[in-house]
Amino acid sequence: MTRSSVRGEGALPHTRRGDESGGVGEAQGTADGLRKDGPGSDGRERQGGSRKRGAESKPARPKRRILRWSAMTLTVVILGTAGAGYLYYEHLNSNIKKDKLNLGDDAAPKPTANAAGQKPLNIVMIGSDSRNTAEDLKLGGSKGDVGRPPLADVQMLVHVSADRSNMSVVSLPRDTMISIPKCTDPHTHKVYEALSLSMANESLGRGGPGCTVATWEKLTDIHIDHFMMVDFSGVVSMADAIGGVPVCVRQNVYSHTSDGHGSGLKLKAGTTPVKGKQALQWLRTRYGFEDGTDLGRTHAQHMYMNSMVRQLRKNATLSNPDEMRSLAETATKALTVDEGLGTVKKLYDLSEDFKKVPTKGITMTTLPTQQWSQDHNRLVPMPGDADQLISMIRKDTPLNGHGAKQKADDTSKDPAAPDDQIAVQVRNGTGVNGQAPTPQRALAVEQALRGKGFTQAAKDTELTPEAETTVLYPSADLEGDAQAVAKAMGIPVSSVRKSTDVSGVTLIVGGDWRTGTAYPASAQPTKAPKSAAVLSGDKEDACMEIQKGFTWE
Repeated sequence: MTRSSVRGEGALPHTRRGDESGGVGEAQGTADGLRKDGPGSDGRERQGGSRKRGAESKPARPKRRILRWSAMTLTVVILGTAGAGYLYYEHLNSNIKKDKLNLGDDAAPKPTANAAGQKPLNIVMIGSDSRNTAEDLKLGGSKGDVGRPPLADVQMLVHVSADRSNMSVVSLPRDTMISIPKCTDPHTHKVYEALSLSMANESLGRGGPGCTVATWEKLTDIHIDHFMMVDFSGVVSMADAIGGVPVCVRQNVYSHTSDGHGSGLKLKAGTTPVKGKQALQWLRTRYGFEDGTDLGRTHAQHMYMNSMVRQLRKNATLSNPDEMRSLAETATKALTVDEGLGTVKKLYDLSEDFKKVPTKGITMTTLPTQQWSQDHNRLVPMPGDADQLISMIRKDTPLNGHGAKQKADDTSKDPAAPDDQIAVQVRNGTGVNGQAPTPQRALAVEQALRGKGFTQAAKDTELTPEAETTVLYPSADLEGDAQAVAKAMGIPVSSVRKSTDVSGVTLIVGGDWRTGTAYPASAQPTKAPKSAAVLSGDKEDACMEIQKGFTWE
């Protein structure tokens, strides 16, 4: 990743996760099943790396919990019904809960507008496993869960391109081990010290959704505009309102084990419209889909969301004002958003941006991961592929291979100085993905810059590993200079970024440019890697593969 990398330093911190059991369907008990928490399950935060982490004690979490689904649900509801009259019922505003956007100390830089003055939108969608309402308890869980800090068991980054032609969605599996930054609870002012390596879903319990946003910004170096967090108690009503959401399985499936694990989902092979409790079971199913891990559950959620978007856009029942008003009441009462998105009018404006994206322009993905060597039940971002996926979103490049939307001739409002007056530091960042840095790489590129008239170019001895070549600048008055450097070397303007980590224009020669003095065009990916499990929004024949041992006759 750009701003933080996963390191196997220190012991495995305290890890917790939601499961798919408890009160919904035929199965009871915990969904941990064959998966066991590794070292660190004693409830203590550990020390990792060179920084001392917090050592506060945390109460043990009950193991019976249910997945709370999902902020994407509200998004697609708004997407399909944005023009309806219920949006103007002002009393809905009072239903919406609000919280601070970012609880971290640092924020990723805002993107530069394209030539048309447009900027992309980035929204983090959160599904919490908290059970603090009677409605949620009816759907599963125990009274012992009430009041405990929640887990962000569902996390999705929704990126809407600057020109609104496409939408990219990246899910983060909850078992992924990543860095979580220092967060301060805006209500209690409690400070949660940074963690070098922890379960991704831990962030929500460290001050609220704003800590989840801070974690995404640290992981991706992408500025987050909004968050939306929705409990799953309204998903039943939403699915019923549109007559069900069509889903498909390749074989008969029954998510149930002999020792009581599983969601209880039972479907025949083929396509079935699911609604009510059955829709909730689909979204929670892990045992029975693909390899029985959270990755399979994520893929099933993507399929459901794609199908629900299509249903909402074409389903005539949503033209009934009374039905839509009821749906809106349910959705807004379940919703928590950042303070900049806390009214129906602002949600409506956001939905208008979403509506501009055609179904075929929606691409669902999962952050590429691999098993963590210290615990096969945990994941870490996959070197190379995870960087590529996040970089494409940061650069506003569609994941479906339909070409970059940020034009190469986009320019800064800041005019560049003459080439011979631009001071450029050149760093060697080629030591990535297990490869040693290319010797004298910074010197070679420095000499190439001097040959193009940048006589103040200088080699920086610092090694800064980066998967992709980047030109950084610290302040707006140097943006034009940084773009001039990029243009001279054939580096795309989307690789020019503001960063407080540098004191002047800095060219970091990444692992994508290990040889030569001209930036290779092949280094610019045009399509998401296969490991991201890409699913297009217009793919209507998608079917879930069924895990061996979970079929029935």
